[in-house]
Formats: sequence, C-alpha cells, structure tokens
Amino acid sequence: MSQGGQRVLSGLFILFAGLFGAAGVAGAALAAHGGGDGKFVAIAASMALFHGPALLGLAAVLDRAPRLLGLAGMAAIVGVVLFSGDLATRAAEGHSLFTNAAPTGGTMLIAGWLLVAVAGVLAMFRRGGAVRKSEVARSGSAPSIGGVTR
Repeated sequence: MSQGGQRVLSGLFILFAGLFGAAGVAGAALAAHGGGDGKFVAIAASMALFHGPALLGLAAVLDRAPRLLGLAGMAAIVGVVLFSGDLATRAAEGHSLFTNAAPTGGTMLIAGWLLVAVAGVLAMFRRGGAVRKSEVARSGSAPSIGGVTR
C-alpha cells in the first residue's frame, strides 16, 4: 500500500474513532436516561465506545502491516455500523436494519479482531524485529499517527 493510501486509511480510522466515541457516549446517555428498551441502546453504545479506541490503535500501527490492519480496521468500521446500527434501529424504530444485520456486523467485528491477531503473529516472525529500520530512519525517534508526530 502506498504512503498516500496509508495516510487516507489512517485518517479514516481516526475519523470513525471520533464518530464512534461520540455516538457511544450519546447512546450511553440515552440508555441511562431515555425511555424504551435501553438494553439495545446500551449494547450498541458499548460496541461503538470500545471499537473507537481500537481504531486509533490501528491508525497508529497501520504501517506495520498495512493490508492486514487496513482490512481489520475496515471490518471494524462496517461491523460497528451494522451491529450497533441494527440495535439502535431496533430500539428506536422497533425493527432491524435488515435481516441478519447484527449477526453480520458481529461476524465482521470478530473477523477484524482475528486479522489483528494474525498481523501480530506475523510481526513476531518478521525478519528484523517488530520495528523496521526504514521506519526509524523515516520518522527519527518519534512515531506518528496519520503524519502527526506524537
């Protein structure tokens, strides 16, 4: 994957991390203070809330395994949208997004986490250790997220 492609994908992960964080907090507030079936909203909120930081983590290490981690992040985005979106729609409208939307989203989330695990296993056996020499030369000593040095 090109540097430009990684930058766009990293930015997309950061964007959805923010959106999922905001939606998760709003959903948690609705579940705590709103009427209706708060159980569905609480589950949808928690899924969004803990996948937001996961996307930030993937954005931070995307250059280590761009294809696998890129697929993992996209699976997480689609998975959260389908799973949480279906539960929120059930709570608000009384029907699902479409047949099997939540199970499809859940399957995407599981697949995304398994891709992260595979990327970790491959990183352990990659020649030259976990940090590539080109990465150190390119960034000096400070890693970056989406081109912004921490």
